[in-house]
Amino acid sequence: MGDITQALRTAQSGLLVNQQALNTVSNNISNVNTPGYSKKVITFENVAVAGVPAGVKISSVSRKIDEGLLKSLRIEFGELATLTEKTEYYARMQELFGSPGDNTSLSHTLEELGEAAELLAVSPDKALEAAEFVRRAVDVTNQLQSMSETIQELRLQADNAISDEISEINTITAQIDQLNDDIISNGTVGRDVTDLQDQRDLQIDKLAEIVDIRYFFRSDGDAVVFTTAGRTLVDTVPPTLSHTAASSITPTTTHAEGDITGIYVGTAVESNDMTDEVREGKLKALIELRDELLPNLQSQIDEFAAELRDAVNLVHNRGAPFPGSQTMSGERIFIASTTQTMTLDSTSGADDVTITLFDSSGDQHKTTTLETIMTSSMYGSGVQAANGPWTISEVAATVEDWLQENASSSATASIDTSGKLQINLNTTTYNLAFRDETATANGNTAEDASISFDSNGDGNNDETISGFSNFFGLNDFFVDTVADNVHESDVLASSFETTAATLTFRDGSTGLLGSLPVTTGTSLTDLATNITNNITDVTASVIPDGSGVRLRISHDNGSSMTVTQAASETLLTTMGVHRADVGISQVLSVRSDIQNTPALISTGRPQWDSSRGASGEYFMSTGDDTIAQQMTSVFTTENAFDQAGGLASVSLKFANYAAEILANNASLADVNDRTIESQRALTESLQFKSDSNRGVNLDEEMADLIVFEQAFAAAARVMSVIQNMIQALERAVS
Repeated sequence: MGDITQALRTAQSGLLVNQQALNTVSNNISNVNTPGYSKKVITFENVAVAGVPAGVKISSVSRKIDEGLLKSLRIEFGELATLTEKTEYYARMQELFGSPGDNTSLSHTLEELGEAAELLAVSPDKALEAAEFVRRAVDVTNQLQSMSETIQELRLQADNAISDEISEINTITAQIDQLNDDIISNGTVGRDVTDLQDQRDLQIDKLAEIVDIRYFFRSDGDAVVFTTAGRTLVDTVPPTLSHTAASSITPTTTHAEGDITGIYVGTAVESNDMTDEVREGKLKALIELRDELLPNLQSQIDEFAAELRDAVNLVHNRGAPFPGSQTMSGERIFIASTTQTMTLDSTSGADDVTITLFDSSGDQHKTTTLETIMTSSMYGSGVQAANGPWTISEVAATVEDWLQENASSSATASIDTSGKLQINLNTTTYNLAFRDETATANGNTAEDASISFDSNGDGNNDETISGFSNFFGLNDFFVDTVADNVHESDVLASSFETTAATLTFRDGSTGLLGSLPVTTGTSLTDLATNITNNITDVTASVIPDGSGVRLRISHDNGSSMTVTQAASETLLTTMGVHRADVGISQVLSVRSDIQNTPALISTGRPQWDSSRGASGEYFMSTGDDTIAQQMTSVFTTENAFDQAGGLASVSLKFANYAAEILANNASLADVNDRTIESQRALTESLQFKSDSNRGVNLDEEMADLIVFEQAFAAAARVMSVIQNMIQALERAVS
């Protein structure tokens, strides 16, 4: 009787086990199209009691998964997501910039400006040609402004998208943590946790598309997830990630300078910022777009705008509108005009600046030179040193005295509260014009005077500028509202090390902000830290730009400032430190009075006629095309462009450089598209292998179904036979 009972129990175990096996097959078949579902496999184990066979049991229910392949697939998912996330932004940039051949492209707009300059050179006295040149110039500045604004809008969108992705990461990690708890609690009591593991895998897949992750499983089934850099995302108590999206972004807004908050893992402190550590996923793409790709594009158009401004203004300042100007407003800001000095031609002392008053017909009324009145006892505070150095205030006062003597007793020439030179004749009878010459005597060759500028008044010249009017910005064609509160270097290698120097910082309100000794071999990062820590109201940062970096120095209060070194030192020169042009494309414009009155364009300049008067005189002519011709050459000759935004230092025509910007942007988009195709092919190949391994094969399931069905039927038959035997035995006994 015992053996029969044991046989019954053995058959019962077979019945129950095969019933569960049939249930597993049924579950596999019903989830054949369920995303993330993995085939479940039952492992059988025979049961023995005291060495006697006692049936069968299910030792485990497992998933048919290749974990190594799955880890590789998730890495490729992240790389594909990085590329795919950039596609929309590249498409927007393509729409904005167009191709070089488009009528709306920047290069085409530049070509139209160049053509307008040629027409103006042919007819410098025609109002229509002057108006057309101004219109085309305004088109260029409007297009640059639109491009810059769109770039910053895209950066803001990327930053907002980063905030959204961080919220999504927090949601996913919370779900993974909950699934971890469920897997551990159910696994501890022997329940099947494979479906929970599938659900966790789906969440890990989602996380891998957002940020680069690595993970491992503890013996209890707990999954620990962390980034490639080692930042823990999921563990016993997962940390909360945070990022506060910016409300607005400008060209000077950067994460490197702390203007954009970091991506913090846990407490929002600098040591917990993982922004620069992200290597893959949507987050990587968005960070690259916000902090590298779009800023590089901004840097390129800023370089273009700055070079266009400087090249056109240099030429425009050589001349004057017919028959001169009655008011002039300088653009250069002097933070300490009573101590800052200028020197005429510090090399040979030959250059001079002719100052001439003309009547309404363009005939000379009075003329002198800057050297003559500066060394005269009649003007300013008295006799000054030949060729300088002269303080900026003294130059303004001397010019004012001469104008009051010869133009109008109420004429003014002074440095206003913003630090700019303002000249007003306060008369409609005469007009003023400057002409740089190679010597003091009247009628010498017209050539830009060399102006050496001592910006900190320490007796050492810090900068050399071509042209007196250009130095002050008295007759600029293009103007901008960029202040002198930000200075930056040229693009440097990230490994750049300094030479020894002592840097001096000054502003217009405080004066001396501080001096900083710099030792040989200091890195840019250390230099930026030392400036920030030791100079009052000044912050320095290292900003990525293309394949290199820039040192950017900013005044915390927005005040204009100077950064100088001793005459024998070369650090600032080697680094190319200058007033930053970042964001200039967003604020560059044609001077408002020229927009309103195109006749104010300088097409000619004072000319010398030795046959006039007793010994020759200067005159102005409406038909003079001297400056108009030089303006044409600005667009037909090559200009030297500095390295910016990944574009190398090159000499190109302005239209060609604009085309280079467009071509570079199109190339990046094309490379991204081609890389996506190869990455997608690789990902799909790995996905196919993974799906083939973990996916449900209906033919296999049907075969298993038949096997388990027959086993179930056989076990049931055994139980039926044993039951009949027991019933027969009971009848025999009774």
